[in-house]
This record gives sequence, C-alpha cells and structure tokens, in this order.
Amino acid sequence: MRVTRPAVAAPFLLSVLLGGCFLAAAGAGAGTGIYFTSRGAESLVELPMDGLVARTQAAFTEFGVRPVGENIDHDGDTREFRGTKEDLDVTVKLERKNSGTTQVEVTARRNLVEWDKGFAQTLLARIAAP
Repeated sequence: MRVTRPAVAAPFLLSVLLGGCFLAAAGAGAGTGIYFTSRGAESLVELPMDGLVARTQAAFTEFGVRPVGENIDHDGDTREFRGTKEDLDVTVKLERKNSGTTQVEVTARRNLVEWDKGFAQTLLARIAAP
C-alpha cells in the first residue's frame, strides 16, 4: 500500500501544532501560577491586597483600560475594579485570603458570550509580576 506525503504529514503537523499550544499554555502561567477560567484568568498571588490595588491601577493605565467603577465589600476583604478598553469590559477582582496572599481574578468581556482570555491573562501577568 502506498501512503502519500500529505497523509503522513498531517498527523505529524497536528501533533506539532497541538504540542506547541500545550507548551505555550504551560509557559504562560509558569512561575506565576496563572490559570485560565471559563471567562478569564486567575492567580493566587503572594502579596497583600494593598500592594495589588496599586498594581491594578498601574496596569489599567499601562494597558489603556479606562476605569469606570470600583467596589469594596464591607470588610475590605474583596475589591473589584471595572474598566473599559475599546470593545472590552474589564474586571479585576481582588480577594484577601490572608495577610500576605490575595486571589486575583481578571475577566475581559467582549459581549454577552465572548471573552478575551488572552487579554485577561496578559493583564493578570502584569498585576502579579514581581
């Protein structure tokens, strides 16, 4: 039986492409503990919330996100920052886990059913960067 080159090349190409995606996804969160959620990206950051508030505001400025609102719960253990960038509604939620650790969740919603996880991951990486 004769096998043509495209038949042999297709599985090889597919494995290379999928392997590359896996490595890129693994590398995106390497060392930062960033992982994707159904709507964005999250990370448990070893920094107090106060430091992350300043980093969030700086990241909004750096990435051209226009702030439109901020919520603080009654205990101050959860803060939420909302902003817009072009067609994205951006939300950063900071939740204090203890005095030196904060859960950070970033979402970037394009419309009712579409989310820009790549932008959320990039913004979170900037906020969580050492």
